[in-house]
Amino acid sequence: MNKDQITYLVFGIVLLLALVADLGLLSKKGQKVTIKKALYQTFFWVALALAFFVFMWIENGSILALEYLSAYLMEWSLSIDNIFVFILIFSSFKVKEDQYGRVLLIGILMAIVFRVIFITVGVALVDRFHWILYIFGVFLLYTGIKMFTSGDDEHFDPKDSKIYKFLRRALPLVPHDGGGKFTVVENGKKYYTILFVVVIMLAGIDLVFALDSIPAVMGISKDKLVIYTSNIFAVLGLRSLFFLLRGAVSKFDYLQQGIAIVLVFIGLKMLGEHWVNQWVDKTTQVFISLGIILVCIAGSIGYSMVMKRKGVPRDVNDHSTNH
Repeated sequence: MNKDQITYLVFGIVLLLALVADLGLLSKKGQKVTIKKALYQTFFWVALALAFFVFMWIENGSILALEYLSAYLMEWSLSIDNIFVFILIFSSFKVKEDQYGRVLLIGILMAIVFRVIFITVGVALVDRFHWILYIFGVFLLYTGIKMFTSGDDEHFDPKDSKIYKFLRRALPLVPHDGGGKFTVVENGKKYYTILFVVVIMLAGIDLVFALDSIPAVMGISKDKLVIYTSNIFAVLGLRSLFFLLRGAVSKFDYLQQGIAIVLVFIGLKMLGEHWVNQWVDKTTQVFISLGIILVCIAGSIGYSMVMKRKGVPRDVNDHSTNH
């Protein structure tokens, strides 16, 4: 077995054991998740991701390990945007709080499957047509500028989304959760419940976010191992991060601008790759990317805490289980 195969094997084993631990020991069906428990789970997934960074450093060298860390931080910060939209979806469809954990888990596992397919196709296309990276670069540059200058996602209405409209046309739906079920039979006919709709929307919305994040990760590293592992670790930590930040995510008013600067930087880096490689060695490039990601994300979060500009309506999550 080569080093990559060993790393994939270790990643798979660690992931399997972590999921068993998270689901079997840290989560119970129908149980509300407290802030304290969410904090433990968040530490668990972040510590696991950082432990894998150390393993990659030992097994695959510093460059690949630092690329993984940069990609993971990029994905992790972008996932905070996901959480804001997840909050709006749960609120819009009036999902009961004791169903949050199960719905998030299934939605996120589906999102991982979609991302793996998306990454596999994307990497195959880039391997065959290198010029696609320049299209990704232009896309990230456009997305970053648009994100920096646009308003917030508060105007997003899940019931106006294309995903929900498609589900309404394609499937027979009922306006309730079926007592915690995804399907119910009424008058001899099978119907899909609100919980089923929410699961599909969580996975679908995450895939929309992946249209930004995966090209961004490809701008940091073209190594498949880095792209797969950073994405999966970041997405798996989404559930605990949701419960930890759902009452505070609206306070990160300027995080969007921090992420936008990072996207613009990565887009420019992809477009100028030929010249950058001539003037800057790979090690320096990795440290510069990591430094800019850390400064922009930490700086925008810190600035948001100092300059409180607005907030999500109180009725969205004031009933969080902080006990």
